[in-house]
Amino acid sequence: MRTFNLRATDEYIKLGQVLKAVGFVESGVDAKDVILQGMVQVNGEVVYQRGKKCYDGDVITFEEQSLLIKK
Repeated sequence: MRTFNLRATDEYIKLGQVLKAVGFVESGVDAKDVILQGMVQVNGEVVYQRGKKCYDGDVITFEEQSLLIKK
């Protein structure tokens, strides 16, 4: 499992932003597409909101890859 470290000043990161930041997708448009297709899970539940806020401890799963959000 990979990890993504939030900046010290941030409480959360939006789902579309983190998918792009870690290279799961190439662009914000690609992030929107995979999220709307139901291909992304947060903490084991399919999420359809690109703006979903991801906090410390959340686990994002996409194409059999997992990512842990850490503060």
